[in-house]
Amino acid sequence: MESFFKLRENNTDVSTEVLAGATTFFAMSYIIFVNPAILSQTGIPWGAVFLATIIATVVATLVMGLFANVPYALAPGMGLNAFFTYTVVFGLGFSWQEALGMVFLCGVINVLITVTKIRKMIIVAIPDSLQHAISGGIGVFIGYIGIKNSGLLNFTMDPGTYQALDSGTIIGSSAAVPALVNFNDAGVLLALIGVILAVILVVKNVKGAIILSILLTTLLGIPMGVVDLSQLSETTSVVESFNELSTVFGVALGREGLIGLFSDPARIPLVLMTIFAFSLSDTFDTLGTFIGTGRRSGIFSESDIRNMQNSTGFKSKLDKALFADSIGTVIGSVVGTSNTTTFVESAAGIGAGGRTGLTSTVTAALFLASIFIAPIAGIVPAQATAPVLIIVGIMMCASFKEIDWTNIEVAIPAFFASIFMGLSYSISNGIAAGFIFYCIVMIVKGKGRELHPIIVGASILFLINYALMAYLAI
Repeated sequence: MESFFKLRENNTDVSTEVLAGATTFFAMSYIIFVNPAILSQTGIPWGAVFLATIIATVVATLVMGLFANVPYALAPGMGLNAFFTYTVVFGLGFSWQEALGMVFLCGVINVLITVTKIRKMIIVAIPDSLQHAISGGIGVFIGYIGIKNSGLLNFTMDPGTYQALDSGTIIGSSAAVPALVNFNDAGVLLALIGVILAVILVVKNVKGAIILSILLTTLLGIPMGVVDLSQLSETTSVVESFNELSTVFGVALGREGLIGLFSDPARIPLVLMTIFAFSLSDTFDTLGTFIGTGRRSGIFSESDIRNMQNSTGFKSKLDKALFADSIGTVIGSVVGTSNTTTFVESAAGIGAGGRTGLTSTVTAALFLASIFIAPIAGIVPAQATAPVLIIVGIMMCASFKEIDWTNIEVAIPAFFASIFMGLSYSISNGIAAGFIFYCIVMIVKGKGRELHPIIVGASILFLINYALMAYLAI
């Protein structure tokens, strides 16, 4: 194990990696239940999505851990599953089988742009100031996720400023005003206690502080009535779930899926636009996660990035990580779920000290076990994992110190990249804002010729994507 994962070389040990893997699992285990809840609305059997979520997560995360030897976990991405359900199926009228076919093609595109070095070229083209802004922006994003999941915020919406979808989802406008909740709810009080516990344990440098704060907060939630132990007696029929999975497995490649997508020539432009939207968001979510967490933690060192730029094949850790991520979506589509991508919550395990693929392997093993012990994973409340994300977000904001905020040319794109990432709840939106304003600033300053063609091209693709999304929403 020492020689395979190179633990000593990465300044870690087995116990640290195991704790980090468990931390990542608990930080993202919600996907086991949330993903089926969203995708099953399209008609995919709940049990099938439940198993597909776990299988895609386990296989893709194992590839990341065993092949790339980095502490990242993959799972069906939040936002991408909502796009699958509410835009592609409900909004555009595609069947869930056809939508899975689109996800498969998106995965193939991701593999191709990884093998052909396009992804690597994008990383190299991003200026240092924007890379630091992306890293800090992910800190803002993760911290905001933690604050939101803690239940510390509520939003006031006036009549006429929101839209109710047939599925029951409410879409509010920018008129929604955030505010701090009243501290008279057991869940909110538990989250507040969890934040204080996490802060104390981290400041005191207690070994295993992150996972310990999760366990202690969960235990405190029992007498407070937040943790529902009755879930332990609820069992999901594994046999029934496997029977449902058999009706979904491989559908993406069949007549109802991939083949049916191109049976009507009139729909082909819409199909291509939708696949483009899937792929662009998936690609830049992953790049942002790797740049933000990998550079700050040292998982991808400067020498590793240089090796990536100069090598062919998969000789650097970043090469291997990009490839492992690219095949995740292909795997997910075949088993029956939306785009599988590198989870930003992996930063929780990295914050707990995870530095190698052993962290990912432990996370994958716990996800596999959750097929049979899902109720146990389900009793860990969001109030216990949310404080961890807040602490990790604080740590990652340290990247802001590398940015020259007194230079307005640097500060403008850095601001938009970092702030939009958190407030729009999307890594790719933050990167898009940073790229676009970087181009604007450079052109206004008469430095347009210094712009890297990839940054210009990516900015144009983002603008096209937003135009397409506006068109699809009409």
